[in-house]
Amino acid sequence: MPYDANRMSDWQISEAAEANMKSIWQLREELGLENDEIIPYNRIGRLNFRKISDRLGQKENGKYINITAITPTPLGEGKTTTCIGLVEGLGKRGKKTGGAIRQPSGGPTMNVKGSAAGGGNAQVIPLTEFSLGLTGDINNIMNAHNLAMTALTSRMQHERNYSDAELAKRNLRRLGIDSKNVQMGWVIDFCAQTLRNIIIGLGGKMDGFTMQSRFDIAVSSEIMAILSIAKDLKDLRERVGRITVAFDRYGKPVTTEDLEVAGAMCAFLRESINPNLLQTVEGQPVLVHAGPFANIAIGQSSIIADMAGLKLFDYHVTESGFATDIGFEKFWNVKCRISGLKPNVSVITATIRALKMHGGGPRVAPGLPLPEEYRKEDLQLLENGLPNLIHHIRTVKLSGVRPVVCINSFSTDTKNEVERVKRAAEAEGARVAVSESWQKGGEGALELADAVIDACNEDVDFRFLYPAEMPLRERVDVIAKNIYGADKVLWIPEAEEKAKRLEADPDKKDYFTMMVKTHLSLSHDPELKGVPKGWTMPIRDILIFTGAGFLCPVAGSIKLMPGTSSDPAFRRIDIDTETGKVRGLY
Repeated sequence: MPYDANRMSDWQISEAAEANMKSIWQLREELGLENDEIIPYNRIGRLNFRKISDRLGQKENGKYINITAITPTPLGEGKTTTCIGLVEGLGKRGKKTGGAIRQPSGGPTMNVKGSAAGGGNAQVIPLTEFSLGLTGDINNIMNAHNLAMTALTSRMQHERNYSDAELAKRNLRRLGIDSKNVQMGWVIDFCAQTLRNIIIGLGGKMDGFTMQSRFDIAVSSEIMAILSIAKDLKDLRERVGRITVAFDRYGKPVTTEDLEVAGAMCAFLRESINPNLLQTVEGQPVLVHAGPFANIAIGQSSIIADMAGLKLFDYHVTESGFATDIGFEKFWNVKCRISGLKPNVSVITATIRALKMHGGGPRVAPGLPLPEEYRKEDLQLLENGLPNLIHHIRTVKLSGVRPVVCINSFSTDTKNEVERVKRAAEAEGARVAVSESWQKGGEGALELADAVIDACNEDVDFRFLYPAEMPLRERVDVIAKNIYGADKVLWIPEAEEKAKRLEADPDKKDYFTMMVKTHLSLSHDPELKGVPKGWTMPIRDILIFTGAGFLCPVAGSIKLMPGTSSDPAFRRIDIDTETGKVRGLY
């Protein structure tokens, strides 16, 4: 029987479910893993990806299912809940199934978004381990990233303090780093707006090199992006060595290999290459690996987790960040290009609440009561918002995939509202299912599971949005017009000049295009809801990630360090001093 999600919070459900949680050894047996293919870590574990890959490399892949969404409200629309609920529903249908989701960042966990474990009876457990560091992957990424910055700043200090002859005695060559052209900053896994712009190296000449610097949130680190796309440890090591940390006075990149720090960085990551193994409330396995945001990075769990899941499960469910315009687009045109994998179906998570917001409903904000318009039937408001859903259905269909629309059910939804969404989605050729997994777990996701099983039996004519050889500015134009609905793209002069240089650079020809924009609108402006018309997409810069092989056009104003709100989650998180159990997580 599912837990009473209306009376119990997420952490209480997790705590109750943990009493019957499967051990990692039981999961190992159910998955058919060898003893040395699982690495225990307290109540959870890691998969030894290399050994699993060596043994199962020739095994046929299972069905590949992607979870995405419509444009969300700031509250989120339950995409991870849909993902975990679907895994539970497929389990109820007797399918060998599992999922892959991203590791939560400490920033959102302690801020307003929560830990992204799903919710209610469709969540990953144990919630405390999932939310508070897991097996240390993000900490390892922070250490590796900040070690690169330590190598850079100490080298700058030594080059300032020593002559060429003295450097040679220390077996160092002068790199001539330009202090005004440093690519990287430092990282920390909190939303700390006060660290967005800082001055470092104050004091005497032995206290470092004085210059402007910054902190970004840890999951925006290029190393996190590399972890999400690396295929094995060798690939990870090579990509880390190509990271550009700064430029010299002639504009030549200074890489981690130049600083002789890449090997030590990868030493921190030696275990992080292996996915973490957790489970749903109902005991199905879930792989948790990598955690890049979709609005500022690739927004996917790792290729390694998907490769493992497709060998271990008959139905493997993987989640993309935010909506189809950024999460699914990057899954489709970047992740699938790198991995060579093709999805059988994509599930678009939608809520009546979000569609009403896109129809002109009042502002929705975390920490504030939900306006009455979202708690009572309003078919006209819903009707006005349906174009947003239709836009996302058409986006998925551009890939050759016929989507399944999942109406993530809320108690305030009415029968008339649900039927209206179904008619609109079916008119666009999508399958539609209602999911009540938050309240009922797998039993509440049977309709969704059946729709997905049916969809997986169809042939898919999967195709990319643009050819790999298309130049950068043309790619951006295609994405902006076909995925976002923009009329045109406006490059500010500095960004366009940068784009021209990158297009002329033969070393950047095979780089992937990774758009950076808000997740709260199809456009670059988070205030433009629904399906904006008659607008221009501005590109103000291009971020260059030479290790990941990404060129990242920046649309609008995006900060790599979020801010903490006035009512953050950490105000309600505490520990029971008698039992040591954490309460208040969600």
